[in-house]
Amino acid sequence: MSINARSRVAVVMAALLLGTSSALAETVLHRGNAGEPQTLDQAQTSINIEAFIVKDLYEGLTIYDATGKIIPGTAESWTLSDDGTVYTFKLRADAKWSDGTPVTAEDFVFSYKRVEDPKTAAKYANILYPIKNAEKINKGETPVDQLGVKAVDDKTLEITLERPTPFFLELLAHQTALPISKASYEKNGADFVKPGVMVSNGAYKLEAHVPNDSLTVVKNTNFWDAANTKIDKVIFYPVDDQAASVRRFEAKEMDLAYNFSADQIDRLRKSYGDQVHVSPTLATYYYTFDTREAPYDDVRVRRALSMAVDREFLAKEIYSGSQVPAYSMVPPGMDSYGEPATADFAALSQLDREDEALKLMKEAGYGEGGKPLSIEIRYNTNPNHERVATAIADMWKNTFGAKVSLVNLDVASHYGYLQEGGKFNVARAGWVADYADAENFLALSISSNKTFNYSKFNNAEYDALLKKSYEERDPAARSKLLHEAETILMKEQPVAPLLTQADLWLVSNRVKGWVDNAANQHLSRFLSVSE
Repeated sequence: MSINARSRVAVVMAALLLGTSSALAETVLHRGNAGEPQTLDQAQTSINIEAFIVKDLYEGLTIYDATGKIIPGTAESWTLSDDGTVYTFKLRADAKWSDGTPVTAEDFVFSYKRVEDPKTAAKYANILYPIKNAEKINKGETPVDQLGVKAVDDKTLEITLERPTPFFLELLAHQTALPISKASYEKNGADFVKPGVMVSNGAYKLEAHVPNDSLTVVKNTNFWDAANTKIDKVIFYPVDDQAASVRRFEAKEMDLAYNFSADQIDRLRKSYGDQVHVSPTLATYYYTFDTREAPYDDVRVRRALSMAVDREFLAKEIYSGSQVPAYSMVPPGMDSYGEPATADFAALSQLDREDEALKLMKEAGYGEGGKPLSIEIRYNTNPNHERVATAIADMWKNTFGAKVSLVNLDVASHYGYLQEGGKFNVARAGWVADYADAENFLALSISSNKTFNYSKFNNAEYDALLKKSYEERDPAARSKLLHEAETILMKEQPVAPLLTQADLWLVSNRVKGWVDNAANQHLSRFLSVSE
């Protein structure tokens, strides 16, 4: 062989090897996730950092696309009966579990019955309450087999509702409505969530989980849309230390960093420009009072404490204008609801609010000349939440002479304590819309909501208005009922809304396909990465 021939062969071989190397190069997305998930069991999840993971692993009947809009998921199509109470879903013929077995209508029937079974104690069982008999089953009043779900055949699922529910398709995109493999659960029981055991139907499958270090998911080749899933591996990092999260982003160790400290916005924008994302969302940052204990069982004390909080200061000085003051539990921006019902003191100046607060506190017998006021504020570990708590503590000290202490726990422990009914004085909480309807925020304070009614608020008139809203089919009349309910909530102040939130993300320039959206939905399957 001549030298030239050898050279040509060498060039061809090099090109082939380069092409092979390129083709085999694994694309990896490094996602900061703001905390360790309590669980990967969709029936037990309750916070968004868990939802980010399980929605990559599983796919519901409907999903959110990259822009935050509801689109078909495992169900390729559906029809609705004339009276708005019966949905018939057609599942994709090529929908499979990660073990290659077909996803069937019976898997969904099994999953939804499991959620409503009282034995499961699902934290978000109420998400599926619109389904016929769901609430009665969950309360132990009706057998589980009476749930209004039926497998017509392997790929046809029929769901019967208690009443027309305009936002039902959005509910089905919630993590609680994600299916599990009936076969896997019956074989593995509670171990179905473990790496090497989990069978999932989403774009990814669980490869590894090292608690408080990382969670790794890899592309599910059996996923019906695997050909359009561009990222091979996603590594979630549970970094609840915001400063550490930013440092890892700046060191290019993470492509996405969620919920960074707001006081860093200006600095980060100067360094990273449009990689800094401040995205307004349907979310409320609030404090909740334990109404089971004095003095927080006194509406005058709750109102006084709420009025003394300078929300404008919190929004401007702590969140650098990335959030706005809130005087309603329901955030603005919901077309079906209109302007929320605000607290009656919203129109007063902060000085006038403080004057009124002092009067109320004196009437209740606390503060100067009365019983001493000792308050413990609980919050989940986070620099922003610490700054808010510290600022509010100063406001209450200066206004009422209160003695205020602070207690913080990691996010999982904090919410676990509240959801299990632990006693407290005042606690920080946040609620991100599961679906764009005012009911999602107002239902938190129904007396029967054992999981999320942290304040243990119990008001018969409020409960009755919510109940009536579920039965009202006229949108305008329903909105009126919900406004009346919110008016009561804002008068009683078992919860004190402080801020309407924005989602803060750092998104590397190497991430493509990212779209800010109010639903804060960013499935990894819709993203890609480039070097």
